[in-house]
Amino acid sequence: MCDVNFLKIGSMWRRTMISATALALVGLTAGCGASTTDTSSGNKDVAIGGEHFTTADEETAKFGSDAEAGQFPRTITHANGTTTLESKPQRVVVLDTGELDAVVSLGITPVGIPSTEGSSPIPSYLADKVKDAKTVGTIQELNLESIAALKPDLIIGSQLRADKLYSQLNDIAPTVFSIRPGFPWKENFLLAGEALGEESKAVETLNAYQDKATALGNDVQGDPEISLLRFMPEKIRLYANKSLIGVILNDAGLKRPDNQNIVDLAAEISAENLIDADSDWIFYTSYGTPEATGEKAAIEGPLWKQLKAVQNDQAIRVNDDVWFLGLGPTGASQILDDLRSYLVK
Repeated sequence: MCDVNFLKIGSMWRRTMISATALALVGLTAGCGASTTDTSSGNKDVAIGGEHFTTADEETAKFGSDAEAGQFPRTITHANGTTTLESKPQRVVVLDTGELDAVVSLGITPVGIPSTEGSSPIPSYLADKVKDAKTVGTIQELNLESIAALKPDLIIGSQLRADKLYSQLNDIAPTVFSIRPGFPWKENFLLAGEALGEESKAVETLNAYQDKATALGNDVQGDPEISLLRFMPEKIRLYANKSLIGVILNDAGLKRPDNQNIVDLAAEISAENLIDADSDWIFYTSYGTPEATGEKAAIEGPLWKQLKAVQNDQAIRVNDDVWFLGLGPTGASQILDDLRSYLVK
């Protein structure tokens, strides 16, 4: 189990691991992308299996600003270069669910948000906080005219989703890009905090999250193994250490099956190999409807009933919006609450 603190180093806000195993864990602090395919406007080199996927965490750690906390103007170094912000942003457009969670976690309501291809167009756990925000297309197909009409003073997105649109977006408003949404989610959150002039709150939020994760790990009895299963159109994924939930389980010191305890976002299995998802606990969901993803057929089939987690009533269906689309500290906190409700008796 590791204790994580986020400390100010010089005039930059950076993450510091306070742990004997810190160096071994550097590559494990990441989240997960949500969509089943990469948008044609994005950069496939930073997608899963892409040339630059595995270095996203190292590169993101270099981003940020040298301005004093809360002071403007400031220049932000990010995935697509540098962006100067003359004053604290007031009208923010976000281009994915990770950025949405980030700005809401910092107490800011965006004026523009994209819809998703999940079961809910807007992550359900954030819907009441963004009910007045305007839709600016989908994560995969952004509407530049809708974005421009909102007259934003900051756009936050990622190379994965919209790299080819960066110059057009930056013509609309100052634009700050991470490399990819969710990976690494903590560093992406700190980058958003710097762009918004909310560095102090970002650090406080992550420290509170880690305290909560550590408390959960301390309160779980025994050493239960936890499997993460997600049904998606045309694929089934077992989520690993570079996913949002994989990082959360690691931060809480909770055990993973060997086939998920890997330095990757996820491993894919076929419906015929559903037994590979077995563990003491299985937390599962679908990106889309259970009928469209194959979840319904799988859990009604004979292989599902052979899983020990199912036989022990420890296969739990969870909210995909939170567990796999959240990609930020508000979602992470809710996941910790969910885990506590099941794992702590």
